[in-house]
Amino acid sequence: MTKATFIKYGDPEALRAEVDGLAALKTLLKQHEIPISTPDVLALEGDALTLGHIKQTQADPNQWHAFGQALAQMHLIEQPLCGWQDDNWIGLNLQKNVLCDDWGLFFVEHRLQTQIDWIKDPQQRSLFQQQLNKVRSRLIDWLNAHCRHFSLLHGDLWAGNVMFDSDQAFLIDPAVYWGDAETDLAMTELFGGFSKAFYQGYQSLNPLSPVYPLKRTIYNLYHQLNHYNLFGGGYLNNCLSGMSALRNIS
Repeated sequence: MTKATFIKYGDPEALRAEVDGLAALKTLLKQHEIPISTPDVLALEGDALTLGHIKQTQADPNQWHAFGQALAQMHLIEQPLCGWQDDNWIGLNLQKNVLCDDWGLFFVEHRLQTQIDWIKDPQQRSLFQQQLNKVRSRLIDWLNAHCRHFSLLHGDLWAGNVMFDSDQAFLIDPAVYWGDAETDLAMTELFGGFSKAFYQGYQSLNPLSPVYPLKRTIYNLYHQLNHYNLFGGGYLNNCLSGMSALRNIS
């Protein structure tokens, strides 16, 4: 019987980065026997990526709880550096990466600053730049003080990038890098969020930090800016709120 497949078309370099991200996740998950899967990569030819088909089902609370615990296990595995060795993609935008040991610097320079640099409206870009400049050093120190260790991150962990079959969860479409685990958790709360059972399962093994509510806003500012750059003004108010929240770090 021929194995069912799914073919995804896109920019060849973006697809190659996706394959590399899936391989990084698969290797770590398999090495530590963590019950999350990734789709099988069957072929990459030019602008076509052939993946193994996932027989998708609707997850029940027990599956969401188990997935939360499994993701916590993944995040608890400490990595020596933050960032990533290659650039990859976050949606349709390039995600700039370097390897370093300074999480705050990495996030400010290669996440927030990069997105601000790409804003087309010069007046809005200047406003955001001024706001970031006022807190840059303080924000870098604050993020470092509240990052327990570096973890492998999915990097684009919204509900559309998690699938379930009858046995387990699958992570798809990653934008991997190493960093603060709560970056992944923050993004799960965008665009509707995950099941309550997921968060219960996750926090049973890896409780969130006391400053997570503010970190969530700051980490999601990256994605809000990315969506603003991709899709325009509908995301501007969210970006403005996120930039204003930077004043609350202490």
